[in-house]
Amino acid sequence: MNARGKSDDRVLPLNPANNGGTEPPAESAEGRRSARRNIKESHLDRTSKPAHRRSRGLFGVRETAQRRRDLRFTNLLHHINVELLTSSFYRLKKSAACGVDGVMWREYEEGLEDRIADLHCRIHRGAFRAKPSKRVYIEKSDGRKRPLGIPSLEDKIVQHAVRTILECIYEEDFVGFSYGFRPRRSQHQALDALAVGIDEKRVNWILDADLEGFFDNIDRDWLVKFIEHRIGDKRIVRLILKWLNAGIIEGTEWKDNGKGTPQGAVLSPLLANVFLHYVFDLWITHWRKHQARGDVIVVRYADDFVIGFEHEADARACLEALQHRFGKFGLNLHPEKTRLIEFGRGSAARREREGRGKCETFDFLGFTHACGKARRGGRFKLVRMTMAKRLCRTLAAIKVELERRRHDRLGKTGRWLASVVRGWRQYYAVPGNYDRLEQFDQALRRLWLRQIRRRSQRGRKGWTWPRLSRVYRRYIPKPKILHPWPNIRHHARLRAGAV
Repeated sequence: MNARGKSDDRVLPLNPANNGGTEPPAESAEGRRSARRNIKESHLDRTSKPAHRRSRGLFGVRETAQRRRDLRFTNLLHHINVELLTSSFYRLKKSAACGVDGVMWREYEEGLEDRIADLHCRIHRGAFRAKPSKRVYIEKSDGRKRPLGIPSLEDKIVQHAVRTILECIYEEDFVGFSYGFRPRRSQHQALDALAVGIDEKRVNWILDADLEGFFDNIDRDWLVKFIEHRIGDKRIVRLILKWLNAGIIEGTEWKDNGKGTPQGAVLSPLLANVFLHYVFDLWITHWRKHQARGDVIVVRYADDFVIGFEHEADARACLEALQHRFGKFGLNLHPEKTRLIEFGRGSAARREREGRGKCETFDFLGFTHACGKARRGGRFKLVRMTMAKRLCRTLAAIKVELERRRHDRLGKTGRWLASVVRGWRQYYAVPGNYDRLEQFDQALRRLWLRQIRRRSQRGRKGWTWPRLSRVYRRYIPKPKILHPWPNIRHHARLRAGAV
């Protein structure tokens, strides 16, 4: 599929580079004089130029990317300046784990000006070398372990700077149903879009899909080809290749299987979105316009996506075509996490008429989605509730921490619990999920009471449920819904011009 949405399995031919004539289009679009004219004054501080001759910088890049969707940017490295590198450093998480270099954020901040100047010099003379990422593992909800790669601090800084530049271009290209790891987009916006699509479109079938080992199986050759559709600056492409080929340090052993991009790297989410933009987003946009016979809705968050269909034939044809499409690029749909189910207003009514019970449920971004009925009128209603696995896993982690804090002062433990509950409710306090919020609240009180009673032999007699409730409510208020209804927030975003 090409960048204009036409079905095509071939890689798009690269557009002509903007290097013709004495006035390169990319430079003129950014409000800069040509490179040939600037040779003698390249050592001057750019900020000392008159206002009418200053570069428009990244704003110019974004405007040009929006205006010319087929343009390849051949002059981007100069945007990686001392100011951008310094800003990137301060945007990093200060308490993040260190990479193989062992340098922490606080250490690097000492003598930052000289460090950034040296880093900037190495980048522009081509002497910058990417270090391997350090392999760590975190537990997943299904008991398996997710491999992460932690880059060195300087790699994080430069990756953040490159990501800032590339986002100015690709945010003008990415489609509206892509929500994962994008600025000014969130999981709740993806959930809102899915809820509104199911409620307002004729959706009767749901394809809940997940890619198996996506980050570890990205084909780097295809990724570079996709990047070169828009990025003609070979220096930026070489920087990206340095990180892709840097490999992983696990223990004392260096590894690199020649594919994938490490999860945990600052640039990896953007590279993943670029890859899926060409492999999936443009393809499914063309497919639903030219192949589907009924309504089709799509919501994608990183490698997890949901597609809703009006007709079963469309759903089965799309699933088969998707498997073939992903297979061409070295990816596979997860056999256990990919399901095609009856779901929606029409399917719920049909199953009820035929006596086949309720529709199956599916999980997306931490919520279980089910078909229900409104209390008044009995019309179709999409029910969203916290996934049971997420609820149990969170309570298990809190139980372990409460055991560790058993002999801390009640006020200290209460304030810690309040911060945990605030974070939990900030995400899960959506309309229709009040029962799960209360369930979490009750379970939390039982866990805290159990640990208080185990502080001493007289704890069981002294601490009753009413007494604990009074202390509990001093720190943690009653649960309440914090988010608006999905259709209100989603349509407000559309009216505000957020695509």
